[in-house]
Amino acid sequence: MTLRIGTRGSKLATTQAGHMRDRLKHFGRDAELTIVTTPGDVNMSPVERIGVGVFTQALRDALVADEIDVAVHSFKDLPTAPDPRFHLVVPTRADARDALIARDGLTLEELPKGAKVGTSAPRRISQLKALRPDLEILPLRGNIDTRMGKVTSGELDAVVLAFAGLSRVGMQDRATQVFDPDMLMPAPAQGALAIECRVEDEDIITGLNMLMHADTYVTAVAERTVLNRLEAGCTAPVAAHATLDGYAGDTMTLTAGVFALDGSEQLVFSAQGAGERPEEIAEQVAAQLIEQGAATLLG
Repeated sequence: MTLRIGTRGSKLATTQAGHMRDRLKHFGRDAELTIVTTPGDVNMSPVERIGVGVFTQALRDALVADEIDVAVHSFKDLPTAPDPRFHLVVPTRADARDALIARDGLTLEELPKGAKVGTSAPRRISQLKALRPDLEILPLRGNIDTRMGKVTSGELDAVVLAFAGLSRVGMQDRATQVFDPDMLMPAPAQGALAIECRVEDEDIITGLNMLMHADTYVTAVAERTVLNRLEAGCTAPVAAHATLDGYAGDTMTLTAGVFALDGSEQLVFSAQGAGERPEEIAEQVAAQLIEQGAATLLG
């Protein structure tokens, strides 16, 4: 049986799905890509307007309709509530950090006063405004080439993208600065993929489970649990970053933040705990953020 791996048609989506296809082939499972067109591929309106989950729902619908056997998502785009119809596998995470792609090799600090920076993510907008209130932040949509092309053409001085995406398509050298999470905190589960199949497909589940990376799974779950407890969607100005440390790599440190869109206020809280209990750590962090007034900022 050749597994039909559903993916969006963008360069980034087909590249990351192609990596999963190749890994499945390495484990002896034949697989091929199947392109699924989503509303977000034909509607260039901001994600906030066309709806959270627009890039994942079409793939899930194709799974239910048996048009594909496997769906490959960016984990950060999935709804935070588990869907009992699907079995979830999370492979090894790429670099979770955000990156600046600026003209003339500039860093964020070196950009001139009033520079035009492109991003549509409220999480990035709020943190950029806190770091550089003088910047003119402009909306940004399109694939990686389109976004970076706005810098090349001179329309923008810089754009901010996920470093994982740049790395997956071999363009990591285009980054003029990669932000430490302490400076620009990434989105929950940024850099992680989510692979789904139908829960009744036991043979496919056996194959996909070979791709599971336990450390990536628990850190991504911790970050996404914060988002869930705050009742915020993937486009909310919420960030989270978890790491595993300690002698055996079993101690988790989770930091999460909620930001005012104008950059005027930031709520950030960290907690540590056992890595095998990511939800408990996330509950603690989310509770502290709520106590500090996160609901007001999420408004």
